Amino acid sequence: MSDTDISQVTEQLAKTTVEGATELSFAGQGLKLNNEEDAKDIVKTITDFKDMRSLKLEGNTLGVDAAKAISKALEKHPEFQRAKWSDMFTGRLKTEIPQALRFLSNGIMLANARLVELDLSDNAFGPTGIDGVVELLKNECCYKLKELRLNNNGLGVTGGKILAKTLLECYKLSSAAGSPLALKVFISGRGRLENEGSTTLAAAFKAMGSLEEVQMPQNGIYHPGITALANAFKENKNLRILNLNDNTFTEVGAKAMAQALPQLQNLEVLNFGDCLLRTGGAEVIAEAIREGHSKLREVNLSFNEIRKVGAISIAESMENKDCLEKLDLDGNQLGEEGIELVQGVLESMEKLDFLGSLSDDEGDPDEDEEDEEEEDDEENKDASKSENEEENESDDDAVDYSTSRMNGTPVSPRQPEKESSTPVDTSPDLVEELEKLTLHYIEKIESKSMLTGQ
Repeated sequence: MSDTDISQVTEQLAKTTVEGATELSFAGQGLKLNNEEDAKDIVKTITDFKDMRSLKLEGNTLGVDAAKAISKALEKHPEFQRAKWSDMFTGRLKTEIPQALRFLSNGIMLANARLVELDLSDNAFGPTGIDGVVELLKNECCYKLKELRLNNNGLGVTGGKILAKTLLECYKLSSAAGSPLALKVFISGRGRLENEGSTTLAAAFKAMGSLEEVQMPQNGIYHPGITALANAFKENKNLRILNLNDNTFTEVGAKAMAQALPQLQNLEVLNFGDCLLRTGGAEVIAEAIREGHSKLREVNLSFNEIRKVGAISIAESMENKDCLEKLDLDGNQLGEEGIELVQGVLESMEKLDFLGSLSDDEGDPDEDEEDEEEEDDEENKDASKSENEEENESDDDAVDYSTSRMNGTPVSPRQPEKESSTPVDTSPDLVEELEKLTLHYIEKIESKSMLTGQ
């Protein structure tokens, strides 16, 4: 490490903060720690810190050897409880990350610490990365774990299954030790868990029954996985925050979730935005939360292809929600009439101020179709009227010419009305065409007269 690099590290370490005398933070310093020498000053700071309950390493990047050195410092802290280690492997190979996590885990286990929080969010380590903390999560160091944050890790189905199996094993081991795992916060958004991963995790959630916050947005979960999660949530009656945004419920998943919601009376935040609930799904969700749920503060059902009937049902279900702060129905298909009706319902409850913006409403497809049909009808009527008028004018011309011819007084066919600003075309070609047209109608009329005996 060059003198310049050392001075940069020293300068960054000067920004190290001590929060509340129990948290040591190196957050956001952009340190690139490749080896033990790079980590020397951090190791010393950690080692010398008294009563280190929390350690923030986010916003730096750790190599395997640097993690090994830091793990030795962690061994000195049996009081350690919160590992806030999000975004600390930028630029590292996926094969490096599990090794680094194993070293850090060993430091915690050798210290015999008792973790209550593990945050590894924004480390895109995929299914291989979770292997690095499997032994830690099964160890007695995690029997009292309350918060597990794995947001934006890209675990995939395989990683989800490994994690679920590990949590179940921890629950069984901790139960046998007389201190069952009682996780309160589980966050795993953008994890590509899909149906299989979420279904296996649901089994762990059901076993624990202690969750208060679950956030699993954007995981590619369809109604089979949603149904499994809904059944698990029935056993987690203290659930306060439920975020499944950007998965795919459909009405089938919505019905399964609607069966669970009446048992979740502590809910404060309900986020099913962008979940393809559609109108039928919205109606069953509305019915499920209509009674009770007095603690609800936020309800997000935006971008769900909900039409005005479903949106009105949701609005009506807000009547007894005295803690309501925000209702988001934007990006649905209410149309102008639907928007006015929803606003009217909420205004009658004195809750209109809590309705979010509806600027991205997609309009009511039924109204659009009716408008299009009316326009088509008008166009067809105008076209038909024009054709009939032209036909009648041509017939009148032919009749006038035929009558006058029979009376021995030929009359020129009727010319179209002239516009004052446009001269009449009297070219020989046009005259010839008109004569042909006139003779054609004369022949038709004479033929008709012969057939009728007139």
